Amino acid sequence: MFISNSTWNQYAMTFADNFIVGTNPYGLYIDTNNSIYSINRQYGRILIWMNNSNDPNLILYTQLSSLAVSIFVTTNGQIYVGDGNSTKSNSYSNQTISIANVSGSCYGLFVDINNTLYCSMYYEDKIVKKWLNSNSSTMTTVAGNGTQGSASNLLRGPYGIFVDTNFDLYVADASNNRIQLFRLGEINGTTVVGSTSANLTISLNWPTNVILDGNKYLFIADGNNHRIIGSDENSFRCIVACSMSAGSTSNQLNQPRSIAFDSFGNLFVADTSNTRIQKFRLLSNLSNSKRKNERFHIFI
Repeated sequence: MFISNSTWNQYAMTFADNFIVGTNPYGLYIDTNNSIYSINRQYGRILIWMNNSNDPNLILYTQLSSLAVSIFVTTNGQIYVGDGNSTKSNSYSNQTISIANVSGSCYGLFVDINNTLYCSMYYEDKIVKKWLNSNSSTMTTVAGNGTQGSASNLLRGPYGIFVDTNFDLYVADASNNRIQLFRLGEINGTTVVGSTSANLTISLNWPTNVILDGNKYLFIADGNNHRIIGSDENSFRCIVACSMSAGSTSNQLNQPRSIAFDSFGNLFVADTSNTRIQKFRLLSNLSNSKRKNERFHIFI
């Protein structure tokens, strides 16, 4: 969990370059053991960095397609990948099974604490879900209705998603330049970030990922502003790559797609158009000396 004066090193180290992650990496995930997962879309592989390794020490040759753009890993080690018109599951092997067929690519995946899988359908303008304990392959719509729009019940190009412990759904509604919050059971969303929110927060330009920490602070990949922003109890602010211009130096990003934190608060970014994964080290997260052993957690 972060506090309001948390800061990150503005100069990142390149955690993985194009020789490892292939062309235009999208999906990125870090589990509670600090294992890091990504997809090499060029060769259809799942890459896993375990035990603080600097190189992927487990590569799953799963023959995924170049449309594999999202990944989520559950606490029991089940790996889910949105691969084109199919959502696939893998358990640290080279074999995958199809969980559900959808009419478009899942640009965001999430599994909540009730073992329900959510899929963000960018080209279909809706979010669908399926309870994984069910044998049915049918997915039901929970946000948007497949019609492109900017009304409170519509989406336009939804990307990354996050579901909290109250089963409230946050959507990076990319083409509407906003973050939408859909409370459990409600079809009308509330704009919580973006220029159209009730209380002006911060303007977005094609946000692609949103995550929530244990204090319910939001962190967002602001894709076409080429930066990462975050909230605290006071407001929203840019936390890294704040020039808002695309670039390839260590303090710049170019269309970031996914973000993830390890348990020490270090920020990892799938820097898509630079074909790399960047690591921004947490510099400070301490309100006093008693907090020096505190670790960061994302709660789902």
